[in-house]
Amino acid sequence: MSAALAPMLAALDDRFVLGARDVTVGDRAWRLEHPRSADDLISEADFARDERLPYWADLWPSAIVLAGEVATLDGGGRRAIEYGAGLGLPSLAALDAGFNVTATDYYDDALLFARRNAIRNLGRDLATRLVDWRSMPGDLGRFDLVLAADVLYERPYAPLVARAVIGALSPDGTALIADPGRVALNACLAECATLGAVVRQRRSVRHEEGDAKHTITIYEVRLG
Repeated sequence: MSAALAPMLAALDDRFVLGARDVTVGDRAWRLEHPRSADDLISEADFARDERLPYWADLWPSAIVLAGEVATLDGGGRRAIEYGAGLGLPSLAALDAGFNVTATDYYDDALLFARRNAIRNLGRDLATRLVDWRSMPGDLGRFDLVLAADVLYERPYAPLVARAVIGALSPDGTALIADPGRVALNACLAECATLGAVVRQRRSVRHEEGDAKHTITIYEVRLG
């Protein structure tokens, strides 16, 4: 860990009331630290500016399911990127599987928590990048694996996510989008196809947490 990073990660203890979530993915146990209450992070100013809400502070079922899928892959040093990484579980699974990973999010604090979780679970730092889908940076490059878990909860996100995914795919790369049936899903997949990609349903997984039951579907996107 760099000298500059250590105090930034330590400061999370002072800035947030922390909780931790234990989750097993395949044969790997993870302990993810997070703000104890996402509701406490809601900012009226942020919402008024761009309807921003702190979804990143929760561990969503789609992230757990996507991490399970990624854990079966062999990274072999190939490049991977996650959009809307939040606490970082799919990115951590990709890092553990041997990918060279960049985790991205719209919140700086999400990226700090993802890095802290990487260090505490894997003993390694995680490359991160602040990314706004509405103004994508031109220097991200291309990736062999593009990941997104439950990012399609607003209709305007459909074309933004599709363009971000297609724009990041290497010619023989694969994107995996995990989704529980959000409002922008179908429009996003249709836009991917319009942009020349081949889209198929890869797997549906029944996920249960207490009384809550979810069906998470992973869609595979490749360049045509």
